[in-house]
Amino acid sequence: MPQLSRADTSLVGRWWWSIDRLTLMALAVLLGIGYVLALAASPGLTAHITDPRTMAMLKQIAFLIVGGLTMLFMSMLSLRQVKLAALGVGIVFYLLTLFTLLHGTEVDGARRWLSLPGFTVQPSEFLRPAFIVVIGWCIAESRRTPGFPGRRAALCVFFATIALLKMQPDIGMTFLYTMVVFTQFYLDGMEMKWVAVAASVVALAAVYAFFFITHVHTRVMMFIHPPQGSQAQTALMAFGNGGMFGLGPGEGQVKHFLPDARADFVFAVAGEEFGLFFCAFIIAVFMAIVLRAMVRLLAEPNLFVVLAAGGLISGFGIQAFINMASSLSLIPTKGMTLPFISYGGSAVLGTSIQMGFLLALTRRRHAGDVP
Repeated sequence: MPQLSRADTSLVGRWWWSIDRLTLMALAVLLGIGYVLALAASPGLTAHITDPRTMAMLKQIAFLIVGGLTMLFMSMLSLRQVKLAALGVGIVFYLLTLFTLLHGTEVDGARRWLSLPGFTVQPSEFLRPAFIVVIGWCIAESRRTPGFPGRRAALCVFFATIALLKMQPDIGMTFLYTMVVFTQFYLDGMEMKWVAVAASVVALAAVYAFFFITHVHTRVMMFIHPPQGSQAQTALMAFGNGGMFGLGPGEGQVKHFLPDARADFVFAVAGEEFGLFFCAFIIAVFMAIVLRAMVRLLAEPNLFVVLAAGGLISGFGIQAFINMASSLSLIPTKGMTLPFISYGGSAVLGTSIQMGFLLALTRRRHAGDVP
């Protein structure tokens, strides 16, 4: 097999020597873990969908393969191409997310899915990475181009997207988008008085959600006073059954009683079948990806890269934290997937685009490269 030298000026050669290979390897590890847990969680999956067990596993494996290839393709884009791709993806999937309000499939009182022949799509999963990059682009452009109302444009994009998510409704995704945008404005140098204002608004929104949104109130009360046999208690039982080394692949029983073993509680399946050390390894991989990206951004002179990549990695980390913390009953349960590990094609492909953008943005570049 031919070796790639630093003198190789081909697209692949330039990509290989400029990409953050440690982050790429860590993401490949997550994809591998996703493959293993797709097999481990599949009995719980087949109890709740009409697809046969083998078909369900093959579909998830196919999503992981396509996701990996998508991530590699996105990582080869230039900064200009990342901006254009984000703008195009954002417009298309914003319109599709809007379309779900009219013709989407309703599940548990929420319209988030579009039914297509053979599969369903959640457009908001694809909208997220594009949204983050566009917000970062707008904020950065306000500093680069005097007179350009970039921050106002970013806020308009934010509120237009949040309004759409609120109508579905999708409280979890709304919270995630809000935290990401807050992070991006903070990285841009937001004054502390505005940090306090933003924090107050988030706190008031949380209080409003608790008192006036029924399912939010229910989940918080179940977290404070968990009923016997609740999903949270069942998930904790899974971790207890697994101990240090787990019961072995396919030997777990709790997944048969968890309605969302394949998605929201896949971390509990990992705990029961593979044990504490494997769960600690998963946490370590996520932490390594987040910290590696942050360290790489410390020396980044391009504000757009800092804001866009900072938003992408903060969204990735917050999402992983919420999933794992809710499985461990550290926070109220929230229907949020574990990146690359939970079952679902939209989640896998959306995260693949997100991390592909991150890899593209954090590549080593020369001063003469197009911004």
